[in-house]
Amino acid sequence: VQLQAFGGGLVQAGGSLRLSCAASGGTFSNYNMGWFRQAPGKEREFVSAINWSGRRLNYADSVKGRFTISRDNAKNTVYLQMNSLKPEDTAVYYCAAKYDDDREYAYWGQGTQVTVSS
Repeated sequence: VQLQAFGGGLVQAGGSLRLSCAASGGTFSNYNMGWFRQAPGKEREFVSAINWSGRRLNYADSVKGRFTISRDNAKNTVYLQMNSLKPEDTAVYYCAAKYDDDREYAYWGQGTQVTVSS
């Protein structure tokens, strides 16, 4: 499966962005999807995940209550709605896919830059 993330940009603190990740070349509804981010000089970190059915959601503590993950299997797309953005949310955001039984994410998109100004 190929993944393409988009929707990043520059936003002021307190603002919102919605990231999208479009999948192609596979059966999207077979995959659990995740969002990760990497800030300059830092390791990549988990942000949020949603299972293949959309019924199981996970969030990093740092984004709980501010970010919402969702998916539309008919459109082969996963979303990350980001509200109340903070400067520390600045990073390149990546979407990833894996089968439910797999431990690691095997498929990654190219990343989209999110910059939050103070």
